[in-house]
Amino acid sequence: MIDGTAGVYRKLLRAKIHGLTVTDANLDYEGSLTISPELLAASEIAEYEAIAVWNVTRGTRFETYAIVGLPGSTDICVNGAAAHLAKTGDKIIVAAFALVDEAKVAEFIQAVPDRTVFVDHHNRKTATRREIPGPQVGQSTIFPSGNIPN
Repeated sequence: MIDGTAGVYRKLLRAKIHGLTVTDANLDYEGSLTISPELLAASEIAEYEAIAVWNVTRGTRFETYAIVGLPGSTDICVNGAAAHLAKTGDKIIVAAFALVDEAKVAEFIQAVPDRTVFVDHHNRKTATRREIPGPQVGQSTIFPSGNIPN
């Protein structure tokens, strides 16, 4: 008998940078998304790694790859054709994924609990933690005193 999960891989979130602000959109550049080395290190996204980019401001989504910006920079530059999908000031989310063997999904989820890097409006890291699920039926959408739990 063949195991129904043999050879099955799931695409799982491996890393995410939430709340980035686009500082430039350069249509004439070859392509990619420029991100500081500090944010790439904090999120464990590698240079040239494929990333999904979700534009919260415009509702657009695209795939590109990460390219390292200048050390200490807060620049987030959308380059090449993707510059049609993002403009300076747009809020974006960047995500990287991993293909994980079905048998190792639970282990993978436990091994990388704090996979989201949060930034302020100047693209400076403010926290790294697990995401908080969105509102659910019967639950308040506002945290007491505006404090978000760790």
